[in-house]
Amino acid sequence: MPHTRASTLAATIAGCAAVALALTPSLVPRPATFQGFLAGLSFGLAWLGASWLWRLAAAGMARRRSAGSAATTRSAPAPLPRWAWPAALAAVALYVLLLGRLVIRWQNEVRAMVEMPPVDGLDVVAFMAVALIVAALVFGAQRGLRRMAALGRGWTRRALPASGSRPGVATAGGLLAGTAAAVLVLALVVSAALIGTDAVYSARNGTTPEGISEPSGEFRSAGPDSAASWDSLGMQGRAFVGGGPTAAQIGQVTGHPAKEPVRVYVGSAQEDSMEARARVAVAELKRTGGFGRGTLMVATPTGSGWLERQAVDSLEYLHGGDTAIVSMQYSYQPSWVSFLFHQDLPRDSAQALYKAVKAEWDTLPAATRPALLVYGLSLGASGMQSAFSGVGELTQSVSGAVFSGAPNNSQPWGTLQAQRDTGSPVWQPQFDGGRNVRWLSNNGDFAKIQGAWEPGRIAYLQHGTDAVTWLTPRLIWDRPDWLQGSAAGGGRAPDVSDSMRWIPLVTYLQVAFDMFMGEAVPASHGHNFGDVAVGAWHGVHPSSLDRAAVDRIQAVIAAYPYEDSMDN
Repeated sequence: MPHTRASTLAATIAGCAAVALALTPSLVPRPATFQGFLAGLSFGLAWLGASWLWRLAAAGMARRRSAGSAATTRSAPAPLPRWAWPAALAAVALYVLLLGRLVIRWQNEVRAMVEMPPVDGLDVVAFMAVALIVAALVFGAQRGLRRMAALGRGWTRRALPASGSRPGVATAGGLLAGTAAAVLVLALVVSAALIGTDAVYSARNGTTPEGISEPSGEFRSAGPDSAASWDSLGMQGRAFVGGGPTAAQIGQVTGHPAKEPVRVYVGSAQEDSMEARARVAVAELKRTGGFGRGTLMVATPTGSGWLERQAVDSLEYLHGGDTAIVSMQYSYQPSWVSFLFHQDLPRDSAQALYKAVKAEWDTLPAATRPALLVYGLSLGASGMQSAFSGVGELTQSVSGAVFSGAPNNSQPWGTLQAQRDTGSPVWQPQFDGGRNVRWLSNNGDFAKIQGAWEPGRIAYLQHGTDAVTWLTPRLIWDRPDWLQGSAAGGGRAPDVSDSMRWIPLVTYLQVAFDMFMGEAVPASHGHNFGDVAVGAWHGVHPSSLDRAAVDRIQAVIAAYPYEDSMDN
């Protein structure tokens, strides 16, 4: 059924309304290009959806008229008044002006919540260019699918001549052809994106960060007599073993003699299987004397193999370099690739490494074993948690754990959130009165809980504005607990704008986009946890240093360049 002016006007109004909803505030500020993408996608989908509903309703009314009076001649739809389109264009112009001002106000409100300076206006050129391109792609995809459906109906009629008298058969053929085309195009687009991403990050994995050189000491993987080769470490592995504070630097900050920290890393190119890499990691710990240190930390990296500098360096400073940190790469691609397509990789890797290290650790005399810690950020947090059957095994097996920015589907995080103490907010819960498990968003949060923090301490570093933690398909149809009221009333985290509202499907898309911007906001917000790393480790595995020394360490970590806090 062809479009009428009325249906086009209705679809345009629906599209504009969808744009307004899509541009409402979310967890973190969005640049103009992201705003444009959301606007174009929302307009295109809403326009097509409204147009389809209009045609469906019109077809139904036509059938009822035909059934009611077969002799009645169908009359042409009444044309819109001449003033309708000029009025609509004027309304759209006013709408764009008012919406633009409102969007700027919303974005500045969100920017203020996450301690970012305000903006004077939108980058209109970037916004409009991206919005128009995305909307055109949506309309183009729809036209292509309709064309495939028409071809499918034609093929069905030629293959089954009798279908000419059975419209349902031809329609089914068209639907099948359109669906098959959509699946094929989607598969091709996803495959091309993955191949391109793999090519880019594979080349990047072969590079060495500026200022990093191959270790010459005995306490690092890829050093003399190491079973782990420098070339196999990958970019992030080379950054890890070639970086970090030296014993002299640690001693200068703490005012006490320090040891050279042990750092062990095994790249994904070292061995074919994770179990084989884990065996190399254990052999490296033995070679470097890692099992003889006072503290041994097993760490699972993010998707690219990255370990946050602030987290690993903080532990070494706090314990005077009497530490060994071991990790293992499972991928060189960005975390979103593993999150979408390979969620088993961080889990399998963490389980293999922890099992191998723990088996060797168990053979040591109890009196001389190092304190065993585990750590993970983002996908690493999900992977490392999976090495334990639940919080009971976790607290009984290790001296302490720090999990930063745990994804929404990770366990036991999900169970602990669901079973939090009555009255505690989901964005900073309490569990069992904080006896073993505590949450930290800002320094000092641990101390807000009264009562002893018993050994086997577990810390979750969690921000109310971290989309990685809150993204779940349930957002499509269910209002989340973290958007149940105002910030002043405790219904949401203090840095989440009160202007953010749950909108079915729209909020899910917004939070999905927020995942890509979670590291582009200052510390204490989004997916950044470097500023609380010292406080987290000092709470979980306390240092013997005095308060002044701990404060000096905090100052050093806080001064790290901003880009070093990103999974880049």
